[in-house]
Amino acid sequence: MADINTETASQQLESKGFLDIAVSPELDLFLEIEKLKKEKNAVVLAHYYQDSDIQDVADYLGDSLGLAQQAAKTSADLIVFAGVHFMAETAKILNPNKKVVLPDLKAGCSLADSAPGYKFKAFREAHPDHVVISYINCKAEVKALSDIICTSSNAEKIVESLPKDQKIIFAPDRNLGAYLVKKTGRDMLLWDGSCMVHEIFSVERITKLKIRHPEAKVIAHPECEEPVLRLADFIGSTTGLLNYTKKDTAKEYIVVTETGILHQMQLASPEKTFIPGPPTNHCACNDCPHMKLNTLEKLYLCMKYEQPELLMDPALMAAARKPIERMLEISAQYGL
Repeated sequence: MADINTETASQQLESKGFLDIAVSPELDLFLEIEKLKKEKNAVVLAHYYQDSDIQDVADYLGDSLGLAQQAAKTSADLIVFAGVHFMAETAKILNPNKKVVLPDLKAGCSLADSAPGYKFKAFREAHPDHVVISYINCKAEVKALSDIICTSSNAEKIVESLPKDQKIIFAPDRNLGAYLVKKTGRDMLLWDGSCMVHEIFSVERITKLKIRHPEAKVIAHPECEEPVLRLADFIGSTTGLLNYTKKDTAKEYIVVTETGILHQMQLASPEKTFIPGPPTNHCACNDCPHMKLNTLEKLYLCMKYEQPELLMDPALMAAARKPIERMLEISAQYGL
């Protein structure tokens, strides 16, 4: 499989000098971005973990499943993806003939990095009787080696859609995989990968928070480690956590996932209190350093100059598209 040509895109950006452009503080970026959307027939897709300013200018805001669904059906000529690299890859895979740009090509993902394509290829070849379900948080090379892609929103349904005697490899997140094994009773072979953000939540500090806020419910993403999940009153995808706080009657929540989602929780339920779950370091909250590489200024510049563009090998895109489309088909069957 050919590698994604990210170096070329980055060189294009640097050679034109866009990285050195200073954006005037007097410029109304919200207004300018809206103008560019109309001029270029552009759509801004943003993940919940982006900074609040980026969330506020997005045409569609969602988790990985929702973003993939939107990317599959957009009529825009230019897709501006405010997220991390694998998410923009998914948009490009589903729209091979459209231009996909992202604010910062260096916005990667520790979980995706934990499963290099060449290593995963050897792992799959060692277990030829297994169906491969890969979490969408993986590189295009791993997607191309998979049978079905999943997200945290639909993973349980996708696992259960396979015959009970079917052997399964689940990659790359071992924590989500272990959670699914517990939920479905399936004995899956797990790739040993993890997310740096969800791996470092502190059981001790969350427990102390719960003592100080006895009425608060703990809600957690299934990428967290099992000891953290044992503390949770509710476990769900990013969208699942948001929807839970909208419908639930509690007034306080300890939110054990990346802090970007708190912006939408507060907007949806201003009368409620949302406390970020603390990590094991000295920070009060847990941010993804890759997600936070994107800024409103970078978003404006990448829309204006349509750089950096995500460039991919056509054969790789075609191979990776099949398991993504299978995921979208199964999701539609279950109304997800």
